[in-house]
Amino acid sequence: MTTESRKLPIGFMMGVTYRKLAALFQQRLSAYGITPEQWSALNQINCAQGLIQRELAERLGKDKPSTTRILDHLEKKGLIYKKAGDRDRRSFLVYSTELGQEVIRVTTPIEESITAEVKTCISDEEHDMMIELLQRVQLHVEGKLGHMD
Repeated sequence: MTTESRKLPIGFMMGVTYRKLAALFQQRLSAYGITPEQWSALNQINCAQGLIQRELAERLGKDKPSTTRILDHLEKKGLIYKKAGDRDRRSFLVYSTELGQEVIRVTTPIEESITAEVKTCISDEEHDMMIELLQRVQLHVEGKLGHMD
């Protein structure tokens, strides 16, 4: 690490790194007509069928309007469908369609290739430490922000 890079704010460095990783993922996903942001939401829905929008927003670390926009795109592409909730008719449950499940099945190796790519420039121990540190920073900052709505 250069002396100059140590002077850069951590949020800036994390943001640049995230955007570069997202661009690589986008490039590899382009043939499937889905963005990394949409992929993340579809993956969460696929893993936990019947999530309500609020739960999905929390899992994604997104606000409600952003989550709604993502869901609208996924629904237009035929990758998810919404069903009115039994207890609260104002909220709806979100499910992946067969097409959505297939997209996740064939694109998960692409997502895994991004992690593999990162692991080519750091050791397994460094990777594990990086994940632990990012989780710690995330929880710390989340505590400072309070609950995201």
